[in-house]
Amino acid sequence: MSFLGFLLLGLIAGAIAKLILPGKQGGGWFITLLLGVVGAILGGWLGGLLLNRPLTEFWDLGTWALAIGGAIIVLLIYGLIVGRGNKVRD
Repeated sequence: MSFLGFLLLGLIAGAIAKLILPGKQGGGWFITLLLGVVGAILGGWLGGLLLNRPLTEFWDLGTWALAIGGAIIVLLIYGLIVGRGNKVRD
């Protein structure tokens, strides 16, 4: 997969992951791109390690599932680190 294809995959996977997760995640399009690409890398690494299925083809359903799954994991970790601002104040 080309670098531009990987960036596009990361952006779309990050946006889909934001839609799947409940609540409001912070960050604009750049954070979505960055977290999506990191999630796609994580998903590809985990897919290659655990399922012997790395990210190879852009239009492959398995590639998208791994990228979106990785982006969800990265968004959850990002939400834990940054916080969502939903804390109850006394």
